[in-house]
Amino acid sequence: MTPIVSIWPLAAILVSLLGALPILLSDRQPNLRESWTIVIALIKLTIVASLLPWILEGGSYVFTIAQVIPGVPIELRVDALGMIFALVASCLWLFTSIYSIGYMRALNEHAQTRYFASFAVAISATLGIAFAGNLLTLYLFYEVLSLSTYPLVTHKQNAEARTSGRKYLTYILGTSIGLALPAMLITYSVAGTLDFTAGGILAGKASPELLALLVVLFLFGFAKAGLMPFHGWLPAAMVAPTPVSSFLHGVAVVKAGVFAIFRVIFHILGPETLQTANLGSLITYIAAVTVLVASLVALTQDSMKRRLAYSTIGQLAYMVLGAGMLSALGMLGGIMHLAMHAFGKITLFFCAGAIYVASKKKNISQMDGLGRRMPITYLAFFIGSLSIIGMPPLGGFISKWNLLLGAVEGDQLVLIVVLLVSSLLNAAYFFPIVYRGFFVPAKDGEEEGIKEAPLFCLVPLSVTAFVSLALFFFPDTLLQLARMALGIW
Repeated sequence: MTPIVSIWPLAAILVSLLGALPILLSDRQPNLRESWTIVIALIKLTIVASLLPWILEGGSYVFTIAQVIPGVPIELRVDALGMIFALVASCLWLFTSIYSIGYMRALNEHAQTRYFASFAVAISATLGIAFAGNLLTLYLFYEVLSLSTYPLVTHKQNAEARTSGRKYLTYILGTSIGLALPAMLITYSVAGTLDFTAGGILAGKASPELLALLVVLFLFGFAKAGLMPFHGWLPAAMVAPTPVSSFLHGVAVVKAGVFAIFRVIFHILGPETLQTANLGSLITYIAAVTVLVASLVALTQDSMKRRLAYSTIGQLAYMVLGAGMLSALGMLGGIMHLAMHAFGKITLFFCAGAIYVASKKKNISQMDGLGRRMPITYLAFFIGSLSIIGMPPLGGFISKWNLLLGAVEGDQLVLIVVLLVSSLLNAAYFFPIVYRGFFVPAKDGEEEGIKEAPLFCLVPLSVTAFVSLALFFFPDTLLQLARMALGIW
């Protein structure tokens, strides 16, 4: 179908960017400021959802913002793959905005206006990445996302936050400028374009050695994906408030890195081109090492947020692993895991934040017996854990099942073992948290006065836990979009 030229993709990006202004102007009126945040989130989600029917019919939307380089405009294009990311991000931003009100007010956090305004800019950049029509546009929004999230990572403005912020920018900007940008320039010099094209743009134009170099540069250049050894920024960024960790480092920022890698594998390098050059194993082995090592490190973490951070690193690698399989089922599983993990992991981060709001406890070893005082929070945590582990009847089962089928289809025994062992490790670092909460009694007096977090925290985590469950029974729209993205619908 001929793409429809439409300004609505740009409107979806700009609504929260422009919305940052009334948020800033409402500094002395917290109720108004937060009302603006919720209204803007609802408008953004409505615009994104309105684009879905045409995409499901096989269509697309395009809009050219500017012509900068010959043959490489700054252009937006809404397709099936971008729609998955945009839907997940805009939906979860709404829940995060509601959660942030309860969290920030309960802890009487400083600089709340700056916090909400920075969030609005960051979600605009995230939608820009989702709707980018070529690699240059994606790269520009990718860098805007890096810079706009810095104030959120350093929100506490203490020495630890500033150190973590420097580490964050060093990893994220250093790799994108030092690795991804040269890879883009090489790609443009060889192909003469950076447009996202089904099957890639380098078929017959690059040697296997050059393709291998580009694979390495892109995989590590988009370090938001957290592949080892360029993962250190993610645990460091856990110094940010929990809503920041939950959305940006559980959904938007990290998924932006994986999404960029998806675009490169599917629409720049091309699965068939990579298969011909026997480079799928290079991608899968890098991802497999990250999956296993991150899972093992997560087991050793007593800090709840750091355990969740290392879990996220491993789960992101699952997505890259699926894309690197270069098989229909493997790639389908990788795309689906982007969505399934987002709802499961944001639930876990929401729960961690609710526990901190209610009890001021950060370490798992301090959380004995809390499940009896906070049953809703701990039940939601259990549901989110099951989804991340990949157990039915949770959405994560669908994505991990397809990843496993992709490994079986490709007769890749090593990857089958990696997937099974890592799922057991996921259970080993999640189940003890739930067990301690419900079945290990607290020390005398430690539970005194602890109860569920405020409703603004409790409702979002309950809803995202429910969605993680519902996605097992109603995955059809996401599956259809994923199949369309891969051209197998």
